[in-house]
Amino acid sequence: MALEMREICERCEVSLTADGPAFICSYECTFCPACTSAMAHGCPNCGGELVTRPRRASA
Repeated sequence: MALEMREICERCEVSLTADGPAFICSYECTFCPACTSAMAHGCPNCGGELVTRPRRASA
């Protein structure tokens, strides 16, 4: 089962690349670094911790 690499921040809708910085929770909610900081690393959807998303090489 592969991690879903979402392409936009769920809060501000900025574009995210597979090899760029992003943060996810255990449900794969995805946010940009600025929004993650503004939300104190807490997911607004599930209340879980937002952690650095692994990077994937560009295809």
